[in-house]
Amino acid sequence: MDPAARMSMGGADKTPDGPSRPATKEGASATVRRLRVADLFAGDRELILEHGGQDYRLRITANGKLILTK
Repeated sequence: MDPAARMSMGGADKTPDGPSRPATKEGASATVRRLRVADLFAGDRELILEHGGQDYRLRITANGKLILTK
């Protein structure tokens, strides 16, 4: 599929050897930072993310899943 078609579908560019990355206008893949959840939480089970002046709570459930709430 050509880059213009990917952009019109709003999709991400999947690579066989790595995670999906957002497609850019030029068709090249953007660099995406990768963070380990263990490093981000630093031993805690929840944290607050501030985005656009709003607080979001990210927590690890008892089953090890991530939940993001506003």
